[in-house]
Order: sequence, then C-alpha cells, then structure tokens
Amino acid sequence: MPDWKRELIAIVGERGYLDRPEDLRLYEYDGGVDKGRPDIVVFPRSAQQVSQIVKAARRHGVPLVGRGAGTGLSGGAVPRQGGILVSFARMNRILEIDPLNERAVVEPGVVNLDISAAAAPYGYFFAPDPSSQRACTIGGNVAENAGGPHTLAYGVTANHVLGLDVVLPDGEIVRTGAFWPDAPGYDLTGLITGSEGALCLVTKVIVRLMRKPEAVETFLAIYDTVDDCATTVSEITARAITPAAVEMLDGSMLRMVEEAVHAGYPLDAAGVLLIELEGLREAVEVQAEQVRQACAQCRARQIRQARDENERQLLWKGRKNAFGAIGRVSPFYYVHDGVVPRTKIAPTLRYIDEVSRRSGLPIGNIFHAGDGNMHPIILFDARRPGDIDRAQRAGFDILEYCVEAGGSITGEHGIGMEKIHLMNRQFSEESLEMMRRIKQAFDPARLFNPGKLLPERSACPELRQPPVIPGSSLPA
Repeated sequence: MPDWKRELIAIVGERGYLDRPEDLRLYEYDGGVDKGRPDIVVFPRSAQQVSQIVKAARRHGVPLVGRGAGTGLSGGAVPRQGGILVSFARMNRILEIDPLNERAVVEPGVVNLDISAAAAPYGYFFAPDPSSQRACTIGGNVAENAGGPHTLAYGVTANHVLGLDVVLPDGEIVRTGAFWPDAPGYDLTGLITGSEGALCLVTKVIVRLMRKPEAVETFLAIYDTVDDCATTVSEITARAITPAAVEMLDGSMLRMVEEAVHAGYPLDAAGVLLIELEGLREAVEVQAEQVRQACAQCRARQIRQARDENERQLLWKGRKNAFGAIGRVSPFYYVHDGVVPRTKIAPTLRYIDEVSRRSGLPIGNIFHAGDGNMHPIILFDARRPGDIDRAQRAGFDILEYCVEAGGSITGEHGIGMEKIHLMNRQFSEESLEMMRRIKQAFDPARLFNPGKLLPERSACPELRQPPVIPGSSLPA
C-alpha cells in the first residue's frame, strides 16, 4: 500500500475509506455516461479532516475529486485520473435553521429536499428544486449551480447561497460571503458556485430560505401540436407574467411517464405544459386568468387546473419521476442540457426530431420551457454496436444547434467531462484563458477535479469519445 493511502486511512479511520475493487466500482460513474475509477474513496466527518486529506494529496501529488450523491449528469464527480474520491456522505448535518434571518446552515452532504423539510414548520422552504432533489445533496448543487423547474421564478443555486466554508488546494479553511445578503468584498461565493469542484472543496453552506407563498395554482395545458405548446411559453411571457414554473413534456415523454407514474397525463397529446403560479392570492387569481387566455389563444385543447394539493402533487410526481420512467423503457439514456431563447423552442424541437431520425435513436423531451432550458433525452443500448457513438454524436449536434441559436451548452447540469470539448464553441479563447488563470490562482498543481470544465489550450473541439463501458448499467 502506498504511503499516501496510509496517510488517508490514518486521517479518516479504518471505517472511513473504501479501496477494494468491488467497492470502487460503485463510485466510477455519476448520472452521465462517463466512467473513471478512483484508487480510494474517503469519507471525512469534518472540515478539519477534509483539510488533512487535501494536504496529504498535495504532498504526494495525487488528484482528488469531491462527490455528493452522484446524481450529476455531466461526469463532474467522475475521477477521470483516478486518485482520491472525497465523499461527503457523512458530512450530512443541518446545523441551523434560522427563520428570523431566513437562512439555514448545512453541511455539503445534506439532501436538498431535507432542507425544505426542516424549514417547513417555520413556514419556509429552500427554492432550488432539481428533479433529483430527493437524492441530490447541497454540496453537489453548489458545485454544479443546480436549478430545477422553479428556477424560472426563484433562480438557480447561486441565487440562494449566502456563504461557504471551503478547503483550498493548500488545505486552508476559509469562509466566503456571510450570514447576510450582499456581503462586502469580492463575490468569491459566486465564483465558487458552479466551479464543479475545480477550485476548492465545500464543507459548509449558508443558504437563503424563502417564505412559503400564500397561494399556489397549478395547470396542465394539453396540445395537439408541439409548436402550439412551445408558442404558449412566449405568449405567457408577453403578458408580463412570470410563473413559478413552466415545464414541457412532449408526446413520447408523456407516454413513458404516464405508464410508470399514472399522473393523469393524456396519452394521445403531442405535448403538455405544466404551469405553476405562486404569490399573493389576489395576484395569483389575476395571473391564472391570463394563463388560461394565453393557452387558449395558442390552441390548447384542454386546460386542467389542479383541484387540490393531492392533484397538484400528482402532476408534479409525473415530472419529478420522469427519469425513472425512462429506465423502464430503455436500458440506457443520455440526458442533455442545452439552452435556447424562448422564441427558439419550437424550431429547436423540430431540429431534435430531425437528429432523432438521422441517428435512428428515439429522443424524448422534458424540460424547463419557461427559460428555454432544453433536456433532450437520447435513448440507446450500449450493448448494441455503434449506439454509444450515435448517442454522443446526436447530443453533440443538438448542443451545437443551441449555441448557434443564441443559447448555451448547459443551463444547470454543468460541463464536467461531457461537454469540455464544446467549451471552444461557447467561449472565445480569451474567455477560456481568463478561466484558466483563475484555476491556476486557486490550484496551481491542478489536483482538484482534473480533466473537467476547461479544455487544454491544444484541445481539439471535435467530439470526444468518453470511456463508457459497454454492457454496464447506468443509474435511472
């Protein structure tokens, strides 16, 4: 056993690590298609232990990667160069709920939804709500700047993080931000949020809590054409309404979800919009009428309004459990995360359909239509020769289209390994060089999550073939 492993075991204890091959296999992937096996997984219980781990890694020149629940979709938690995987599963305490100051202090291993559960008795909740919120952790949310269906009204994770305790690549523990909004000084909290573990490891998060709204109304608008469904999004915006959420499911996704969840979605529709309004009761009533008019004007064949909380939860259950529903239909799937202007949703969906026909692979669409955050889901079978290549190429083509349409290669899933080859398409070389200089300032030894986010200066922008292991299972 190498000396650096012995040092790590001494830090975390005999029950604080895994290094058997059969155990390491469980940590070689996240929710994406990329794989890479660590040499050891360690489970620290405190910021001090994380600091000691980082110092040991630095002394021995061993790379390390932070990991939450492994629900990410871009390979961000995959140890591309082996080394140390730092799991925050045991740093999972809610340290403080402070309703008077509308904040909570939590460790990075706390599950997203558990924050809202702890704040609920005080009339508060944590707004970022990824589809994986029952499993994903706040540390991973911070790393990827996660969003969710209600991003439209509430913003992404960065809008709800007041401060962070982090361990820098030299092992120093520092705090960014403060216990109150708009702390003076450089916004290092904003810089770190979304940096995908490439700059530091987060050991504590101070989050903003939101007061529960007085009224909530949820609608399901049903359409016979995808174009009418997409056009409604722009029509709602044109009426100066900002719903809490506007989600879209196309016909293929509707059928997969309904057969699995039985949420009451129509099986014969071309698409639906799941629209939610929140706020003061009087304002919600006015907006509800505007939403009905917008949907009717865009030829919705039916507009259902949830009659009670149970029906509302059922509609959202279908949306939140969509990935699991896909797993019943296809052994493998590849989720993408491009962004386009709202006015380009309809042509983007047509292009995705074209890519599906060209590749010979089914592609379903379920996404945050309110802010143009597309989530095409490419179904394939890694056991079938050529399917992986076709799926990768299809995803590449879709993201290139998003950039050409004036959008982005990611909205909330991050870059990771998956999209590093597309950063040249999104950013100028000057912008990429600025990012590299920030990385160099934090991590000159380049040991924190190497091979992620930023392409090398000589990197070719052509499609990379990731190390997918044929025949292996991917998490649903």
